[in-house]
Amino acid sequence: QVPLVESGGGLVQAGGSLRLSCLDTKRTFGNYNMAWFREAPGREREFVAGISWSGDPTSVIDSVKGRFTISRDDAKSTMYLQMNSLKPEDTAVYSCAVEMGGMYHYWGPGTQVTVSS
Repeated sequence: QVPLVESGGGLVQAGGSLRLSCLDTKRTFGNYNMAWFREAPGREREFVAGISWSGDPTSVIDSVKGRFTISRDDAKSTMYLQMNSLKPEDTAVYSCAVEMGGMYHYWGPGTQVTVSS
């Protein structure tokens, strides 16, 4: 069983919203910092937003600041990424990961987000 599984992606018009979910399938990572990443076609994977083990957002990239909100519900073993005011440049495969020892591990398979103009 894959440790992390993302869902919630889809096709949306510019200005729309989506909420991504990252399920910790084995309820293993409740005490770890986690993060969302994205990879657009022809570009390297980039960090989007991070959250501490206690639920405090740790950082977010400037291009999504004020539009995306990261959160987690450990009772549901799920981390979320609320994405509002989506832009075509947000189109990418979004995946989640766990931070351990300063590096990210246990990448999920990802969920596709496509924003049409």
